[in-house]
Amino acid sequence: MDSVIFDPLVPVTVLAGLAGLAVLVTGLSLWRGLSGWWLRGLAAVVLLVALASPSLQDEDRTPLSDIVLLVVDESASQQISDRATQVADAVTEIEAGVAALGNTELRIVRLADGEGDRGTLLMTALAEAMAEEPRARLAGAILLSDGRLHDIDAAPDLPAPLHLLLTGRDTDWDRRLVVENAPAFAIIDEPVQLTVRIEDQGAIPRETGGMAQLTIAVDGGAPQAFDVPVGQALNLPITLSHAGMNVIQFTTPAIDEELTDRNNAAVVQINGVRDRLRVLLVSGEPHPGERTWRNLLKSDSSVDLVHFTILRPPEKQDGVPVSELSLIAFPTRELFLEKIDEFDLIVFDRYKRRGILPALYFENIRQYVERGGAVLVAAGPDFAGADSIYRSPLGDAFPGVPTARVLEQGFLPELSDLGRRHPVTAGLDTAMGPLVDGRPGWGRWMRQIELEAIRGQTVMQGVDGKPLLILDRYGEGRVALLASDQAWLWSRGFEGGGPQLELLRRLAHWMMKEPELDEEALTVSAEGQVMTILRRTLGDSVGDVEITGPDGAVTMVPLQEIAPGRFSADWRAPEIGLYALREGEQEAVIALGPSAPKEFEQTVASGDLLEPVIALRRGGTMMVEDGLPTLRRVRDGRPAAGRGWIGIVPRQAYLTADVTVTPLVSAWLFLLLAALLTVGAWLREGRR
Repeated sequence: MDSVIFDPLVPVTVLAGLAGLAVLVTGLSLWRGLSGWWLRGLAAVVLLVALASPSLQDEDRTPLSDIVLLVVDESASQQISDRATQVADAVTEIEAGVAALGNTELRIVRLADGEGDRGTLLMTALAEAMAEEPRARLAGAILLSDGRLHDIDAAPDLPAPLHLLLTGRDTDWDRRLVVENAPAFAIIDEPVQLTVRIEDQGAIPRETGGMAQLTIAVDGGAPQAFDVPVGQALNLPITLSHAGMNVIQFTTPAIDEELTDRNNAAVVQINGVRDRLRVLLVSGEPHPGERTWRNLLKSDSSVDLVHFTILRPPEKQDGVPVSELSLIAFPTRELFLEKIDEFDLIVFDRYKRRGILPALYFENIRQYVERGGAVLVAAGPDFAGADSIYRSPLGDAFPGVPTARVLEQGFLPELSDLGRRHPVTAGLDTAMGPLVDGRPGWGRWMRQIELEAIRGQTVMQGVDGKPLLILDRYGEGRVALLASDQAWLWSRGFEGGGPQLELLRRLAHWMMKEPELDEEALTVSAEGQVMTILRRTLGDSVGDVEITGPDGAVTMVPLQEIAPGRFSADWRAPEIGLYALREGEQEAVIALGPSAPKEFEQTVASGDLLEPVIALRRGGTMMVEDGLPTLRRVRDGRPAAGRGWIGIVPRQAYLTADVTVTPLVSAWLFLLLAALLTVGAWLREGRR
């Protein structure tokens, strides 16, 4: 291809100034009536052309083909109904249509779900595809999608028409369950409000009516069903029954011919926490450890402590008139009969029967434990005597029987084989440092009450392996029996002290039924889609964990022992959703990501979101079910879509293989010509 180019010998500004000067001189000559004005003008033009240095450029060009981008949406929402078939057929026809145009190439980009439940990143995929191609060759772009994208703000600046081929059908409709409001934490036994809504989208059939069934299941338990209105926000009061993670699943049954049931369920995970721990400490005869118990309980700001202690036993006769005593009568009836259920834990510290608490009160405490309460007994010599609270109605709840022997000798508390597995005591023997000759590095205690364990779990032992700490379940409640009043020696640092605070903390949490301290438990946590499964047991082995996925598929995962009584495994889930786990009688549930991913929040195909972007680039939106449009070429700036057709703009791009430049002006020749014209003007004017 030939073209004229200029390579001025002087800067363009100088050339422009000379041209202005030439016009001025020629005009002045004409105004003065000089007959050679036109020769002067021609001489100036010749000089200016010579300075502009024109050349003839001959380019050897190789034409390049136009490029059409086809972004194929293969996200999860494109797999419902028959959209996958629509996509496959559409790709085949578009390939044939582009091939029929000639001198046009098709680039196909396939798009899956964005990582981390980011949805369909359609505009990001288009921008990345554009970055890999020369902008001058882009003749158009076609999106094959349901129009449900999640990155419309990332739409690139496309120098060509943009079209949307919309999958799906006009008759599509879907039902969706939405959780609008759910807290991450809630207080146990106090109602918390959750807001849910069932909504219908698309071409809703009349026969669906305005009501739907909503089922609610907590921690994978038996679901409860309710009939609720569609399209209205429902405020549901939920009361958490236990600490730790509570998994609440809402489900509405699938209706015939709705697009998918993947968004018919929603999962809420709420961490149950206790507001405050209410403890009743009942102290008997004063001793050095009494203050230690009180200080330990008062040091925790989350503990409300009521301390009942015997400061003046009935047998004390010192002749002081009752009217002159400054002691306030303790409300025993109110505490042990009327308000006992308000306490989370009752601690008996060296308490014995003195006639202050009648048998009816002890019977009420026993019933309190049976209904789900908790009692911790720190036994001193009083527990072995005739006035022991074991010999009250409460004694039926104790897992150990005193033999009446009090062992007054130094001994080192040790964990039993069972205690090394039990969550309450596991790892305590190394809390003060590594074992020395197989024994823990803590201090001795100086007294132990001999017990005969009749049930429960002996997790610590003392003199000659006798039971020192027995844990037991009684009815719905829990009981801990510590056969010594010498634990305070650890807090005083005697012989190096010991982990008294950690032991009592774990005891209190176990008695409060904290899930992380249950001896038989199956727990699961997740990071991304990788589950960490932990099975705690007092046994020597466990079976494989049965995992049921959101699609109903069952996977068996073996567990490996990582510590005494602890078995674990890591497992990558194939998709997000609700998973149910079972091993023996232990069950757990966990939700990975939202139960209804972004891809299923809006499932009815629509081009509304893309319409402004497509209109800006003079493109069009066509339904695949109506038949694929034909492809044609259109001029730049003209509408690129019409009835049954979409267009691309030919870019006429080329590759320059060789360039030849030939000067059109000989400097000396033009200088001579300019001189002749100047002389001619002088001679003409001289003869005049």
